[in-house]
Amino acid sequence: MTEEAQWEYRVQTVGGTFSTKDEVVEAALNELGEEGWELVSAFSPENSAKVTLIAKRPLSRSARRQRTLPTA
Repeated sequence: MTEEAQWEYRVQTVGGTFSTKDEVVEAALNELGEEGWELVSAFSPENSAKVTLIAKRPLSRSARRQRTLPTA
C-alpha cells in the first residue's frame, strides 16, 4: 500500500498599493520555485492591485517534526 502524499502550503501576497508589476510577481514566483514550491492558485482581491499566490510542496520530514513539536 502506498502512503498518501502530505503537503504544506504557503500564501504570499505581492504588489503595491496602486499596481503590481509583472516583474514583482515573476520574482516572487521564481523565489517560490527555487524553494520547491508549486503554484496552485493566484488571485487579486476585488479593488486591489495586489496578487495573492497560493503554493504547495511535499511536506518534508523536518517540517513534519516542527509541526508536531509540543508548544510551551
